[in-house]
Amino acid sequence: MEFILSLVGSLILVICVLVSVAFLTLLERKVLGYIQIRKGPNKVGLMGIPQPFCDAIKLFTKEQTYPLLSNYISYYFSPIFSLFISLIAWLCIPLFIKLFSFNLGVLFFLCCTSLGVYTVMNAGWSSNSNYALLGGLRAVAQTISYEVSMALILLSFVFLIGSYNILDFFYYQSYIWFMIFLFPISLVWFCICLAETNRTPFDFAEGESELVSGFNIEYSSGGFALIFMAEYASILFMSMLFSVIFLGCDLFNLLFYVKLTFISFVFIWARGTLPRFRYDKLMYLAWKSFLPFSLNYLLFFIGFKLLVISYMWLIKFSKVNSNFNFYLMFSKHMLIQAH
Repeated sequence: MEFILSLVGSLILVICVLVSVAFLTLLERKVLGYIQIRKGPNKVGLMGIPQPFCDAIKLFTKEQTYPLLSNYISYYFSPIFSLFISLIAWLCIPLFIKLFSFNLGVLFFLCCTSLGVYTVMNAGWSSNSNYALLGGLRAVAQTISYEVSMALILLSFVFLIGSYNILDFFYYQSYIWFMIFLFPISLVWFCICLAETNRTPFDFAEGESELVSGFNIEYSSGGFALIFMAEYASILFMSMLFSVIFLGCDLFNLLFYVKLTFISFVFIWARGTLPRFRYDKLMYLAWKSFLPFSLNYLLFFIGFKLLVISYMWLIKFSKVNSNFNFYLMFSKHMLIQAH
């Protein structure tokens, strides 16, 4: 019975994510339209609301084309696995109803994001096109570069809250959000999210101006739709994770979903505002700016945690032995100096 309940719950979660992806595409087209002083989709139904479903019907009923010299099996299955990995990452969402709440949610998320690289690489290589291969290689180099900083920032939070469980972010942000006193890290995390999801200004995997749509150039109809859905499911997941880590984590509060929608809007806002980076500057930003920054914060969190632990131990021993009063005063003085 418990297995059936988990299965039904995960099915509902996947359906909700897919519907959210459909309306995220509508939001993006509307917001980009108003940024460029035009209306966006507004002809289908009331204010263009059924437009995503019309697009889905159009994409999935079009003729599927296959390049003659492509590696057919890899070419066919890459978009399917890409969407599967994007959806399975949602299982570590910190629900209080214990759907799939497990203690290693942070590690599970890192594994899912790392696996996403292989689908992009496989899609680019199996198409047997120079443009697709270059787009795939760019995506792999970019994602691997930014995953290092992302893992270090997550490790900083692991030291801070002392757990790999994403649900603990809720308990530690009951009174104050992490974003208030860790604002620089939140900005860096947002930039890393943009790079991880191949979004403007870091969309080098799909560089239209030089690579003619990049790694998905040979895909049409259903295959293209699956890649498209995987990308937007990742954007939604990254927005959810940003809200969980920095803006509180109460999933039964309507405000959480308002925050999630706002972060998704900022993704679109960045696309409508910023031009594409140059590729060497992207790599320079990852290795020369974000990596030292995240390393410094990691060392700071480790030092802070050690100071707190030593202070707690001294308090504990001072209750047992009054001779430790001197050491307690000394540790307080050290904490004030460190602060």
